[in-house]
Amino acid sequence: MRVVSLCPSLTELVFALGRGRDLVGRTKFCVHPVGEVDAIETVGGTKNPKLERIFELAPDLVLLNEEENRREDALALDAAGVPCHVSFPRDVAATAEMVRSIGEALDRAEAARAIARSIDERAARVTAAARGLPEVRFGYLIWHEPWKGVGGDTFISAMLSLPGGNNVLSHRAERYPTIIPAELAAADPDVVFLSSEPFPFGPRHVDELAAVTGLQRDRLRLVDGEMLSWHGSRTPHGIDYAESLIATARPDRR
Repeated sequence: MRVVSLCPSLTELVFALGRGRDLVGRTKFCVHPVGEVDAIETVGGTKNPKLERIFELAPDLVLLNEEENRREDALALDAAGVPCHVSFPRDVAATAEMVRSIGEALDRAEAARAIARSIDERAARVTAAARGLPEVRFGYLIWHEPWKGVGGDTFISAMLSLPGGNNVLSHRAERYPTIIPAELAAADPDVVFLSSEPFPFGPRHVDELAAVTGLQRDRLRLVDGEMLSWHGSRTPHGIDYAESLIATARPDRR
């Protein structure tokens, strides 16, 4: 089987399902598993794939994600008769279903069911463990200049809600709203997470955000964005990671 993946988390999933050797194309952002992807040809980025080269590679299946990839590219692949699998999970339950679906498409159903079962079981455990505990009001930033956060209709928000998080930007209609520091300060979150991707926040940005919002610096925390946004084989560990972030940010723990 010849497979092209145009989404980094799906490339990682293909390897987890034991089909890494079948990958003949990936995006330049597909960097995991580290080292193992190096031998796979890059076919552009998630938003600008080299369609002509993908056609030349004659894949049996192209994996896409509605958010990461462009609709026009999916339509062009479909028009050329290239089989595509398109997914867009917004929460962990949909992610488990996506894993099972891709497993079926790659003839790795048993391996996929194991990953999906781990997602379902960990989600249930974390949700049960959070019952009766104080909620944690959080903000999550993904971009700088302008500041951008995640709204309620996002995978990241769903991940952090499982262990008792309450997204202070969930009322915003946009999935990734632009915010002003005063808005974040007025929301008075227990914690603000600054992601490592797509913008690589660092310590200086924590200092800057504290200065422009007046929020205490110990409420602002750098986090691993891949663990919270890469849906697929990383999700079981991502659920545990989300639980640890929320647990250490509870008002009675600060």
